[in-house]
Amino acid sequence: MADKVIPLADLRYASSVPVVPQHSTAPTGLLADTLGRPLRDLRISVTDRCNFRCSYCMPKEVFDKHYEFLPHSSLLSFEEIARLAGVFVAHGTHKIRLTGGEPLLRKNLERLVGMLAALRTVDGTPLDLTLTTNGSVLARKAQALKDAGLQRITVSLDALDDSVFRRMNDADFPVADVLAGIDAAQRVGLGPIKVNMVVKRGTNDDQIVAMARHFRHTGVVLRFIEYMDVGATNGWRMDEVLPSAEVVARVGAAFPLQPLDAQQTGETAQRWRYADGGGEIGVISSVTQAFCSDCNRARLSTEGKLYLCLFANRGHDLRALLREGRSDAEISAAIGGVWNRRADRYSELRSEAGAQPSSAPAGRRVEMHYIGG
Repeated sequence: MADKVIPLADLRYASSVPVVPQHSTAPTGLLADTLGRPLRDLRISVTDRCNFRCSYCMPKEVFDKHYEFLPHSSLLSFEEIARLAGVFVAHGTHKIRLTGGEPLLRKNLERLVGMLAALRTVDGTPLDLTLTTNGSVLARKAQALKDAGLQRITVSLDALDDSVFRRMNDADFPVADVLAGIDAAQRVGLGPIKVNMVVKRGTNDDQIVAMARHFRHTGVVLRFIEYMDVGATNGWRMDEVLPSAEVVARVGAAFPLQPLDAQQTGETAQRWRYADGGGEIGVISSVTQAFCSDCNRARLSTEGKLYLCLFANRGHDLRALLREGRSDAEISAAIGGVWNRRADRYSELRSEAGAQPSSAPAGRRVEMHYIGG
């Protein structure tokens, strides 16, 4: 019998194949972890490639022309992704977000969107199906994505000033093209659109008010994200984190704000509305105000490893179960066992340790481009 060939790229992060219980019960949609957190939100990375080289995610000095991305044979096929998604939905997942890398670089992605749009929750309702993109090719993809069944879209945009934006994406990509993609998404009805801005003190924090001014009264929800210590390559330092409280203060000084209640359990963003009715903003404070206690998200990497935390250092290899020929019932039982044992609360532990990344579990943490944001 020939030896099984495993591409070296698959070995860059630790993983293990989940145990399939000898006896299993059908999923009830009520799966919970050790802290009582349900499995409601699945983030699926469809590619580890990106055409940007943002310093907080894929710094060019690491992800250069010699960097070996995953070979195509390692990636989950669309059929494999849709099959796993169906298993997660049976466990109670209501929302699926496609991410990357840059997901729109995955060829024929609208075909996968159509497959996922056909799924129904345990309540018989359509999934909340959304996608996060850097917007670089959104203008020409928006209509096809909408036609395939995508409901909403989130666009990453870290500055309105073109020189600041080009410096941050480190690919000399113009901000005007991202704004054109946002406009196209609005025209075809991919909304409400969210725009995510990662804020780094001393790099782009002078863009906060300009971004707020631009997106007020447009129907776009602008969200400010604290610079996070994801992975091991972005050189994270606490002194480059601008706390969300200061972001809110800066925006509020220009445009008075009023707090809003959360719309649902597990929501990552704290919401604020403009007092004059100009829309709303959100802040995601995973560094200064950890929200692990009600985190209901799982992440599926590009080649089928299940991660239980954005800051994880070990995955659970679901692709192995798929390609061993395991049944949906067996895979469902394995996922149930993994989630039942989940106790992750990295951001809370980091906060307790004084907001230092040294409080992470031993081992190399997974990179954002590989696991998705």
